[in-house]
Amino acid sequence: MTETPRTPETSSGVVNTPQEQKHGSDVAQLKARDALHTDRGDTTIEETVVQKLAGMATREVPGVFAMGSAGRRAFSALTERIPGSQTNVSGGVSVEKGERQAAVDVSIVVEYGFSVVEVSQAIRRNIIQSVERATGLEVLEVNINVTDVHLPDEDHEDQQVQKTQLQ
Repeated sequence: MTETPRTPETSSGVVNTPQEQKHGSDVAQLKARDALHTDRGDTTIEETVVQKLAGMATREVPGVFAMGSAGRRAFSALTERIPGSQTNVSGGVSVEKGERQAAVDVSIVVEYGFSVVEVSQAIRRNIIQSVERATGLEVLEVNINVTDVHLPDEDHEDQQVQKTQLQ
């Protein structure tokens, strides 16, 4: 019976085969190449951080009237009326995040007169730049769901409904 030669690992006292040592060094090299994983420690980023960054990046794009589904927008409108409440910038954004990569889904309402294709491309570009620059995560994809088109005469109807509700 032949045994595989083993070389002791110095830091943990565990004995590893040469193949295991090589695999361990490959993992260490991969981590060293990543800005979030350094020799001095790791940085983790919560999904809510990516959601907020993506939400802000989306709102900056001309032609985006609102974000989220109709129910989400109605809930946000109610919560914004509460004194001291904050605007939910991540409404309409969902994120799937791994250790080094993220995928973003955004739900929006486009203003009438804007090209859905151009607005979508601008959102995608803005989210990728914003999230990658701020977090160091690679954004693999940005999926955009256009749920509605906001018509100019809807502003007048919305104001009438709000006046009626306040009385």
